[in-house]
Amino acid sequence: MPEPESPASSPESRPLVTPTRVVAAVCLVAPFVAMLWVSSYARIEPRLAGVPFFYWYQMLWVPVSTALTAVAYKLVQREQRARKGGVAQ
Repeated sequence: MPEPESPASSPESRPLVTPTRVVAAVCLVAPFVAMLWVSSYARIEPRLAGVPFFYWYQMLWVPVSTALTAVAYKLVQREQRARKGGVAQ
């Protein structure tokens, strides 16, 4: 008698690599790469309102990271709704 499939091995529960999830992952990884690559922004010029590039570049990533995180969340949320048969917005 064949054993029933466990919920963990069913196709619906396995994580899938889809283009949407790849885009979401890039959105989440981009701020880390930008901040960890210090040599790309470790300089004083150009200044913005007298603030050295080193500081304003990092502060610029705060709203950019927020926006990218929101985009990633919405993409994954829309994909999950579509997989469950719900209405995607």
